[in-house]
Amino acid sequence: MTVWTAVGDALFLLAAVPIAYSLAAMLIGQEFFSGPKRSAAGEPPAAEFTPPISILKPIRGLDRETYENYASFCRQDYPEFEILFCVTDDADPAVPVIRQVIRDFSGRNFTGRDFSGRDFPQRTIRLLVGAEPLGASDKVNKLCRMAREARHEIVIVSDSDVRVAPGFLRAVAAPFRDPAVGGVTCLYRGLTDGSFAADLEALGNTADFTPSVLVARMLAGGKLDFMLGAVMATTNKRLEEIGGFEALADYFCDDYELGNRIAARGHRIELSRFPVEIVYPHETLAGAFRHQLRWNLSIRFSRPWGHLGLIFTHGLAWTLAGMLMARSWTGAVAFAAGYALLRGDEALGTGARGMGDSLVRRKPWLLPLRDAFAFLVWLWSFFPRRVLWRGQPFLIRAKRLIPQ
Repeated sequence: MTVWTAVGDALFLLAAVPIAYSLAAMLIGQEFFSGPKRSAAGEPPAAEFTPPISILKPIRGLDRETYENYASFCRQDYPEFEILFCVTDDADPAVPVIRQVIRDFSGRNFTGRDFSGRDFPQRTIRLLVGAEPLGASDKVNKLCRMAREARHEIVIVSDSDVRVAPGFLRAVAAPFRDPAVGGVTCLYRGLTDGSFAADLEALGNTADFTPSVLVARMLAGGKLDFMLGAVMATTNKRLEEIGGFEALADYFCDDYELGNRIAARGHRIELSRFPVEIVYPHETLAGAFRHQLRWNLSIRFSRPWGHLGLIFTHGLAWTLAGMLMARSWTGAVAFAAGYALLRGDEALGTGARGMGDSLVRRKPWLLPLRDAFAFLVWLWSFFPRRVLWRGQPFLIRAKRLIPQ
């Protein structure tokens, strides 16, 4: 056996690992989503555990369908909660939208009804302007102020482009019934305007990202030691233990740091089965590439071994390698068929059935294009040490943001 043959055989065997990963992800997804059932609108079974909640929304600029994103948090089927918005200054273009939401949901002429047609009370919504610059992260600086002014023990941090169904607060609050739970986070699917680049990026939420989170959770014995930035829920008591948001003000990956520090204190991070939605803007391929690159960099700098391990999730690249190294056309065909069947089942099982993502059902032909795009982004993510975040450039050093 020549050295080249031995190398080829080794690569051929390695190329089978992503097939095993897809199979594992499919089975783990089936098990995870076989928990408490949800209605078509995403609501979990009714629960009586409804402690007061403070929702913290750090805002900078406008997203697509901003009003509907904010309003979805006001339409919650939940007895007592408040929403705090924080902007840098009155010139932020989101301010008029926030004020309109306040008028519509907490003004004198408010006549709101919940999703079942019942009247619900006026909402407590506050707009805060300005935050002390405690660190490099403008988002976390705002969280520091909002957390200080929040009135309730449970706090939920949610990004400005997130939209939720009416049962969201009940689903997130329920795990806190167990005192061992220190945090709750949610998976997410994408809402797009139908543009190619936005669809290409959004498809990754349920077809790539969700399976990788579930597999990481399984490999860690069913535990998470991080949170996902779309939704991060915890309590003031747990925040106090880790030094508050102030301890995270210079970090690039505040979601990872928050979950990791709470887990390190011995508290459980619960992964909710209730999905939320990210509303994507109309995007170019270059914009989608930059956004995905920043996401890959967040993994690289927070979990470097996890970032390296993503190599085995790129089934398309390994399938092409396996086909090239196969000693017969039947072996090459077997690789191609294995990728196509398992990749499709994984995406449909986890994305369409588990997460309720209609994009996977409507555009399954995007999967190989998405896989090629994701592989190129992952390769490129080994090189940059700088990111552009909300228009401001930063250098990343020792997990921290250094303004440029």
